[in-house]
Amino acid sequence: MSVKVAVFGRQETVSKIENLLHTERDTEIVPFVYENESETVELFEKAFMCDFYLFTEKISYQFVKKKIEKKKLPAVQVPYDDQVFLTSLYHLKGKQDVKRISVDYHDEQIVQRVLQDVNLPKNQFFIYDYGLELEVSLESILSHHLKLWQEGKIDYVLTSAPSVEKELKAQNIPVIAMTIPAINLMQTIDELKTKIKLSQSTGAQVVTGYIELEQTGKKNEELESKMEKLSEILTEFCKKTDAAFFPTASNQYVLFGTKAVIKHLTNHYRDYPLLREIKATLECPVNIGYGLGLTAKQSEVHAKLALAACKESGSGHCFIINERQEKIGPIGVKKEFDASKLYQDLIHKARLNNELSYNFIDFIRSRNNEPFSSNDIAKFYNVTKRSAERTVNKLLSGNVIKVSGEERPYQKGRPRKLFTLNQ
Repeated sequence: MSVKVAVFGRQETVSKIENLLHTERDTEIVPFVYENESETVELFEKAFMCDFYLFTEKISYQFVKKKIEKKKLPAVQVPYDDQVFLTSLYHLKGKQDVKRISVDYHDEQIVQRVLQDVNLPKNQFFIYDYGLELEVSLESILSHHLKLWQEGKIDYVLTSAPSVEKELKAQNIPVIAMTIPAINLMQTIDELKTKIKLSQSTGAQVVTGYIELEQTGKKNEELESKMEKLSEILTEFCKKTDAAFFPTASNQYVLFGTKAVIKHLTNHYRDYPLLREIKATLECPVNIGYGLGLTAKQSEVHAKLALAACKESGSGHCFIINERQEKIGPIGVKKEFDASKLYQDLIHKARLNNELSYNFIDFIRSRNNEPFSSNDIAKFYNVTKRSAERTVNKLLSGNVIKVSGEERPYQKGRPRKLFTLNQ
């Protein structure tokens, strides 16, 4: 059965999304193209037959955010994070006369953090945080920039709203819209695919989950106290998801549920609140393994496999094994790294140019900050192995990366060194 995905955005970006998803046979893209972000409100009402909603711009999502949250619709949006602002600053770097800049963004803290990391003077930036508004207003954003320009306080405008860029250009005000890096689009596609996969798994009516605390070094009294607190948390969770749970060991509960549990997981893929709440309350590692199946026995077997996957990847994770034995996760866990600090290290310590620095940041993001070899770099950059090794040597000399282990992809031959960021 085909899944309909409503994609909201400008023609160019929607086309990119269509190209990235063209190999997904069971996914039908329904494009909703606009020129002005406010048109999303009207377009959203026409997308009622769609199963998922994808927003390519932060502001367009803001216009319908309340409706999506009220109806609990499965939606994903392209992240407007540090990387977006950092990439946009890079495009401004060649403009020598630009010293005072007006910026609009959904989170001022992201802007301040990037400016600090790249050593740019904050007093030269005038920031409009539309994320603080109860109702997003393109008119307010435009007025902010116009006022600063008319008062002679700025030389340039950096906006996250292309429609604002269009209005300012019409008045001959120097302006550029922010650039969405390709890696951000890929991250959104990956999230969408995971949500679709989870939704398709809801046909398996039975869900089993194992919630297990690590008990190394804990006294019986301490463990019992933590299990009591965990029981309270699970009681509230089961009320919301129509599930039930029972103790199976001194440090473990088993949970049984149906579609409501899977829907909860689908809506909280990036930041799983149950795992976060347990960790914060109990202050100890916890693993959660969910199994889906057409029968109770099948879901139980898969839940045990998911729990084993948690332990193999370290502590404090959540994995899902569906009825096709596909592993999904870790849920709510993302291997973060400081992109702004890495950019500075690449430029000043490894002596890489801007283009190579941004490409390397994309490389790290695309691998979710997993260990890599020089061969991986060669494939990503589409360069020779010798060229990749030169890059690795620069990174090692600048103390940007460190050796983390070895891999042996073939039975014969020398093992390859693996590297990780030195953060």
